[in-house]
Amino acid sequence: MALVAADADHHDKRFTWLINGTCQKELLFAGCRWAEGPVWFADGNYLVWSDIPNNRMLRWVPDGIEGSVSVFRSNSDFANGNTRDREGRLVSCEHGARRVTRTEPDGSITVIADSYDGKPLNSPNDVVVKSDGTIWFTDPNYGIMSDYEGHKAEMEQAACHVFRFDPATGALAVVADDFDKPNGLAFSPDESMLYVADSASAHEPEKPRHIRAFSVSEENTLSGGEARFVLNQGFPDGFRVDTDGNVWTSAGAGIDVYAPGGDLLGRINFPQFVSNLVFGGPKRNRLFVTCTNEVYSVYVTATGAQRP
Repeated sequence: MALVAADADHHDKRFTWLINGTCQKELLFAGCRWAEGPVWFADGNYLVWSDIPNNRMLRWVPDGIEGSVSVFRSNSDFANGNTRDREGRLVSCEHGARRVTRTEPDGSITVIADSYDGKPLNSPNDVVVKSDGTIWFTDPNYGIMSDYEGHKAEMEQAACHVFRFDPATGALAVVADDFDKPNGLAFSPDESMLYVADSASAHEPEKPRHIRAFSVSEENTLSGGEARFVLNQGFPDGFRVDTDGNVWTSAGAGIDVYAPGGDLLGRINFPQFVSNLVFGGPKRNRLFVTCTNEVYSVYVTATGAQRP
């Protein structure tokens, strides 16, 4: 499964310098029901991801040629998106408990947010931590739409919002309230922009399939919100940004790569529907990709901007 012409679609010559045509997609694991939320632990040299319907999180360690996979956490409360905070602690969005949590060094769980305005959150989906320690997450209702990825329930929030939690004050605030289904999110390398996906077209094809771009103020408020990256196929779920500001997003059975200004540079095709991705490895140039019930990796020539 090398990255030859049949596997990579070039739309712009800049894409040639982002991928390595001699590298191969490596299948790391097959056996999930819906793989999501990959997060790389640079200090431990391993990958963790969510298997949402199976209510567990798995860990891959590069042991030998193929590596080894074990259960990282069973009964994960249907965890979806994951990231790490500035202290290296795991931060997770849990559909089942409708909350965002932090795993402490001793393994205990701290609840970061589970309600807003006195009512339960919908089902936090994806999360990112800014360099100042603030925690930003999306709250669509995917986890309560059925019993497959959580527990079926009615929405108690007025809509599906993007939230910011300030650990210094304990305050939870809505930073964007005009989304249909906010999903993946990531900061630009200098954190002057926050990109947020709207994946509403996953269930209603006529609805948004784009990633919006917001300017971030010194006070951590958002402005703008243009639909800068509009997908031609699939819809944006999880995505990441490289050190040059390019956006690598899930898009159906592949990953679309966009320049910061919105130009589509190219596409890496995968055998299954891509849900999410993360840059990892010692040099953050190994792309780990969750695809329906499989997890792949492929080396690229770009470097991930996210911090370990």
